[in-house]
Amino acid sequence: MVKPQHAGFDFATLQAHLDDMAQIYAPHALQRGRPRAQPEPAPIYQLKITLRHIKPPIWRRVQVSGHITLAKLHALIQVVMGWTDSHLHCFEVDGISYSLPNENDDLDMQDSRGVILTEVAPNEKDKIRYEYDFGDSWEHDIVVEKVLPPDAEFRHPVCITGRRACPPEDIGGPWGYVRFLEIMANPEDPEYEEMLEWYGDDFDADTFDRVEINRQLRVMNW
Repeated sequence: MVKPQHAGFDFATLQAHLDDMAQIYAPHALQRGRPRAQPEPAPIYQLKITLRHIKPPIWRRVQVSGHITLAKLHALIQVVMGWTDSHLHCFEVDGISYSLPNENDDLDMQDSRGVILTEVAPNEKDKIRYEYDFGDSWEHDIVVEKVLPPDAEFRHPVCITGRRACPPEDIGGPWGYVRFLEIMANPEDPEYEEMLEWYGDDFDADTFDRVEINRQLRVMNW
């Protein structure tokens, strides 16, 4: 097996995605003699992102601009959960699926770069389903916990708190992750040596580093 890239994050690829997205929202040239209307201030959304089918639960609580696009929300989820943006993904709201164009050419999905959070989840308690890696099928529930007033000092998304480490990539989904933990906890397991060679011995299921997550969020282009 090829050892997963759990120790790092592909910022170059993800930043390229964000730069492409930014072009959509670049300021338009002023029409002759007519000033451009100023956008309304964005509310601040508090979201709880929880990985399905895992106990004890793996989750993150974040605050983001209500005007964040679903494409950028994808980038945020990758960072705060600890994924490596190595697989396809999609959002689903009210039976409609959204993703990036280069990922959904063969699928019936809307372009996530043109959809903002307030459009698909305008109210508290609204929910969005997010799936990452259609093979392992990591499903996440995103719940709007609070819709807060705009804040002129708000500059970038913030992770407030969370629990437990992200599973390794390519482990086989939630059920493969359960088996992975069983193997790593038992050196007598017949698959222990193989798993140790594949992943290494540095996985701690209880690890959550909010400081490092927020450091990564600060340097990204929102």
